[in-house]
Amino acid sequence: MPRSSSITFVWQRRPSGRLTGPLRRLGLQALDRLGIEGAEVGVLMTDDAAVRILNRRWRGKDTPTDVLSFPSGDRLPDGGTYLGDVAISLDTAGRQAAESNRTLLAELRALLLHAILHLCGHDHETDSGEMAALEARLAGELGL
Repeated sequence: MPRSSSITFVWQRRPSGRLTGPLRRLGLQALDRLGIEGAEVGVLMTDDAAVRILNRRWRGKDTPTDVLSFPSGDRLPDGGTYLGDVAISLDTAGRQAAESNRTLLAELRALLLHAILHLCGHDHETDSGEMAALEARLAGELGL
């Protein structure tokens, strides 16, 4: 029997509302639609200051951003794969949600989907639109 995937959240700052369940469901549905089984993903929900530090350290960009992905691909002892880590700025996500006239949850779901695609090896900065097309298709299928 295949091992099920899991997504673990660490909230350094927690906005109001129940967000973990809907975000975890979206992430697991995305992995399922991508045909990925037995994967683990870690998600840090934090603020602009922490994301800025990560962005500066790992990408050489001294500015906050909405989401960062850190692919791993390490094999787990039980045979699964640790896809990697994600860091999402709740500050930036909140601003983007307000600018787009949508809820924080809707913005976080879109950012998590984007990050999962990066963890799976997709890169919109180097491809010819394949990641954007896949992201749009999955967003439609997942009701984003």
